[in-house]
Amino acid sequence: MADPMKIRANLVGDSTEVKVLMSHEMETGQRKDALGAIIPAWFIQSVTVTYGSKTVLAAQWGTAIAKNPFLAFKFQGGAKGEKITITWVDNRGDKRTDETTIT
Repeated sequence: MADPMKIRANLVGDSTEVKVLMSHEMETGQRKDALGAIIPAWFIQSVTVTYGSKTVLAAQWGTAIAKNPFLAFKFQGGAKGEKITITWVDNRGDKRTDETTIT
């Protein structure tokens, strides 16, 4: 299981600003190891962010995303003390879900 995501969610005016640092190797499947064998592809395929019961961001990713990806976005609404849940799923079926409280 991957390390927990580092998440910050702040209410700025009438919108919520979210910043997420995910821990993931994000291999493209094009690099070789020291012995010359191809390192298999291993990358986050989907990211979903929910606030309450509403999805505020849904993304499909591929091999072009860097190791330990950083994601920042804003959405309309949000309230201090409410929870935001972020989930990613990679191409091996591994999944990570973490949440934070809006400040």
